Amino acid sequence: MIISRAPFRVSFAGGGSDIPAFYEKYGGCVLSTTIKKYVYLTMHPAFNRDDISLKYSKTENVHSYKEIEHKIFHQAFKRFDINGVEIASMADVTAGTGLGSSSTFTVALLKLLYTYQHRYVSTYHIAKEACDIEITDLGNPIGKQDQFAAAFGGLKFYEFLPNGFVKIEPIVMNPESYKKLEDNCVMFYTGITHDANKVLAEQKKNIENDKKKDEILLQMCDLARDLKRHLEMNDVDYLGECLAKGWELKKQMASTITGGPIDELYEKGIKAGATGGKLLGAGGGGFLLFYVPTEEIKENVRKAFKNYKELPFELDNSGVSIIYCD
Repeated sequence: MIISRAPFRVSFAGGGSDIPAFYEKYGGCVLSTTIKKYVYLTMHPAFNRDDISLKYSKTENVHSYKEIEHKIFHQAFKRFDINGVEIASMADVTAGTGLGSSSTFTVALLKLLYTYQHRYVSTYHIAKEACDIEITDLGNPIGKQDQFAAAFGGLKFYEFLPNGFVKIEPIVMNPESYKKLEDNCVMFYTGITHDANKVLAEQKKNIENDKKKDEILLQMCDLARDLKRHLEMNDVDYLGECLAKGWELKKQMASTITGGPIDELYEKGIKAGATGGKLLGAGGGGFLLFYVPTEEIKENVRKAFKNYKELPFELDNSGVSIIYCD
């Protein structure tokens, strides 16, 4: 049996600039972290060596990758000559909540399949191949940040170069600053799931057809660079200001990102004392993240969101890994 694990990501700044329609023209950058919430995949030899058994929100029993309905499983098995296995998927957080679940799943699956075949490939290779599957093979209108975050893990600054290469740089702070970052971020589930592809498709169309959207994304990149500089000076409180500026910019990117109950929930957090916040992921629903500079403000925000599920915010540094192999 083999068990792989990959972490979910929380993006702080620069989201949207990792879409090819933008970074191929200007380059892009994102600052994000991964948290201690994971996708797990287990693999075990199947009883029938000619079968492939897949268990996720449904169960598939097939004889060839060509019969697999799950799009990511289908494309992954197409790349690997594997039969006679049983794979089950579990996750700490449901899909459609803005934490990059589909890309995290893809990264964990590739790590699992390479390990099963006793093939070593670099973490960069896994991240890039996950991008190839989701963006090139499946044609999803998504960016690259989720795959690289799930693969590498940790608090990092990602640069997306026009030639497609991704530069990865860890954010180095003193231990007290990492602790402060953990303590001062709170996340609440809005109860609204979303289709990231629908939101991102609108953003992609806007980027391709609207110069003003390019200008907004360039400002988002500047925010990500500013945040990097402040964090490296151990100025963690700047995150609140950065999130507040990013929220206003992101609302201009697509009509489906915010609106109605999402705006109301965001304002609820700000009125309770949070200095900034954002809707995680492409938008439209999922988790709201707030920066709360003091313990008193944190408790005020928690009271304001007492009817919403809070997700503990703990930094992960592991990236994709094999946690069991026998």
